Amino acid sequence: QVPMVESGGGLVQAGGSLRLSCAASGRTVSSATMGWFRQAPGKEREFVASIRSDRYTTYYADSVKGRFTISRDNAKNTVYLQMNSLEPEDTAVYYCAAADWGSSARSPEDINFWGKGTLVTVSS
Repeated sequence: QVPMVESGGGLVQAGGSLRLSCAASGRTVSSATMGWFRQAPGKEREFVASIRSDRYTTYYADSVKGRFTISRDNAKNTVYLQMNSLEPEDTAVYYCAAADWGSSARSPEDINFWGKGTLVTVSS
């Protein structure tokens, strides 16, 4: 088990920005592919973004491309999600996720460990 704690969620107006952080403890995740997923009420959990251990290879859902940026600091065992131009449709619980080194972490089936989630609410 890899404890991961998300932070940075909250309430923001449409067009605003938030930065989510996910800190892993107890075990390094520097070699893991890390990702963010989200789940809105009544909907399935969906992929948002992921980043490989090289810190440069990234993947994004079409719905967030150009607005969200994923990054990581391996020395701090932390992954970030910068969210700009937020829309009410981005309202969801956002989950940090860790997958194997060789995975792109774009499917929930790829994920080995999950954080507990942080709520993002975007008001119109």
